[in-house]
Amino acid sequence: MSFSSAKTARSSGKPPVLTNPVRYPESASAPMRSKRAWMLLLLTLVLPGSAQLVAGNRRLGRLALRCTFAAWLLVIAAVVLALVSRETLLNLFTNPWTSLLLVVLMAAAAVGWAAVFVNTFAIIRPGLLAPGMRGVVTGALVVLMVATSGSLGYGAYLVNTGRNAISSIFGGGPDMAPVDGRYNFLVMGGDAGAGRSGRRPDSIIVVSVDAKSGQASTISIPRNLQNAQFSPGSPLWKVYPQGYNCGDNCIINFLYTDVTDNHKNLYPKAPDPGASAMMDAAGGILGLKIQGYVLVDMAGFSKLIDALGGVTIDAGGWVPISGDDPNGDGHHLPPTGWISPGVHKLDGYHALWYARSRQWVLEYSRSQRQQCIQQALLKQMDPATVLTKFNAIADAGTKVIESDIPAGQLGSFVSLALKAKGHPLTRLTIGPPDFPVEFSTYPDFAKINSRVQSLLHPAPAAPASPKPAAPAAPAAPAAPKTSDAGTSGSAAPASPVTPSAPAATTPSSAPPVTQAYLQQLAVNGDDTDLVALLANNGTCTAP
Repeated sequence: MSFSSAKTARSSGKPPVLTNPVRYPESASAPMRSKRAWMLLLLTLVLPGSAQLVAGNRRLGRLALRCTFAAWLLVIAAVVLALVSRETLLNLFTNPWTSLLLVVLMAAAAVGWAAVFVNTFAIIRPGLLAPGMRGVVTGALVVLMVATSGSLGYGAYLVNTGRNAISSIFGGGPDMAPVDGRYNFLVMGGDAGAGRSGRRPDSIIVVSVDAKSGQASTISIPRNLQNAQFSPGSPLWKVYPQGYNCGDNCIINFLYTDVTDNHKNLYPKAPDPGASAMMDAAGGILGLKIQGYVLVDMAGFSKLIDALGGVTIDAGGWVPISGDDPNGDGHHLPPTGWISPGVHKLDGYHALWYARSRQWVLEYSRSQRQQCIQQALLKQMDPATVLTKFNAIADAGTKVIESDIPAGQLGSFVSLALKAKGHPLTRLTIGPPDFPVEFSTYPDFAKINSRVQSLLHPAPAAPASPKPAAPAAPAAPAAPKTSDAGTSGSAAPASPVTPSAPAATTPSSAPPVTQAYLQQLAVNGDDTDLVALLANNGTCTAP
C-alpha cells in the first residue's frame, strides 16, 4: 500500500495494513513472531530499554536506556578505580553512607529491570505465539528475570548485611594514623559469658602491619605474664605506679576484669575500659603504640570458622580435647577426643579446641597454635571465600567480634590484608621457645623491646663476601661438597620467627603413639608420660 492510500485509509477510519513485523506482529508469520519474541528478550537482557524503543513505548525505552547507560558508567568507573586505587573503592564500599546509597541504587535497578522485562512480555504478546512456544518464552522470561533482577536484589541484600555488620562491629571514630610506618592492633580472645565484667582474655596477640607493604607480624603475650608495664601517659600509672606487679593476682589477663569492675573512671570516654587498659598494657610491654583492638568471643569463635567453611592446618603433635572439670580445680576427666598430627581441615568446634587446649603442656604451646590458626585464616580468607560465604560470615561476626577500629577506615585495612597475603607472616612469643619459661614471671622489658624491633625492622642480610681461593693441595683427597647453607660468607641474622618446638620423646618402653594409647595414659593418670608425648603439640604450620 502506498503512503497516499495509507493516509486515505486513516482518514476514512479503516486500519492500515501494518507491515513492520517487529512493531506490529499481527501481519507476521508464526516463525517470525517467535524470532521477534526471542529478539526482544535478548535486547532486554543486554540493553534494557532497547526492546521498548524498537517495538513498544519509546518514551519508556529512552528512560530505561538512560538508566542502563548510567549504570554501565558506574560499573566502568568502579573498575577503573579498582585498578587505580583499590583502597579508595573499598572505602566507598565500607563507608556507611555510600554503601547505603549503593543498596538503594541496586534495589531500584532490580525493580526497574524486572518492570522492563514485564513490559517486554506485554510487547511480545504471547497470545500471538504458537501454543508450544508460549510456555517456552514465558519460562525463559522468568529465568532471565531471576538471573538479572534477582541477582541485583540479592546483591543489595548482601551489601546491606555487610553494612549492618560493619556498623555493629566497628567504631565510628576518626581515622587512625600509622606509627613509625605501622598499624598495631591488639587481638584478644576470651569468653564473654552472661556478664561482660567476668571476661578474661585467654589469648593476647598484637598484630603489627606495615602501612605500605602489608607485611604482618604477630606477637603473643602469655596470659600469665606478670609485672606488666603501661604505655607512657596511661591513666593506669595512677593506680599501679610500679606496673601491674602484685604477683600471681596480677597476671596480665586479670587486668581486663580489674579495670572493668573497679577502675572504669580511668577511661571515661572508652566504650570498653577493660579493652583500653589491655591496649595500654600491651603497648607498655612491647614498646609499641597500640592503635586499636579486636575482641573475639572465643565461645562463638567456632561459628566464624564454620561460616568460613573450616580452617586447614598441619598439626605437629597430638592435641587433647579435654574432658570436664567437675570440681573446678583444674583436674579434668579424660579427654573426649584428640586432634592427631598431620593436615586437617578443622571445623569450628575442633579449631576452637586446637587454639585453646593447654592440658599437659605449657601455656606457650597454646600461643603457638593460636598463631598458626591466625596464619591459616589469613591465607584462606581469599575474596572468593568471603564473597560466597559473606552472609554467614557477617552474621557470625556480629555475634563474636567487637572492635574500636573506625568503620570509615575499614577499606584501607582490607586492602592491607590483601597485600599481607603476599608476604610471610613472622611471629614472636614472649615466652618459650623465644624466651625461658620463667621469663613471664620476671620479664626483662628492655630485652622484649629489642626483640620486637628486630622482628618488625630486621636488619638487611649482609652480602656474602667471596673467600680467597685456597692453594691447591694435590696430595690431599678431594673434600666432600658442602651445602649452600654452609658456604655463605656471613651468618644470617637470628630470625625473629618462632622456631619449632623440640620433638616429643616417646618413653623407650612405650608402644607406638596412637589415640588409644594416649587415651589409656589419660585414664591411668600418667601425667609424666603425657607431658613428654605432647611437648611438641605447639608446632603447627598453615599449608
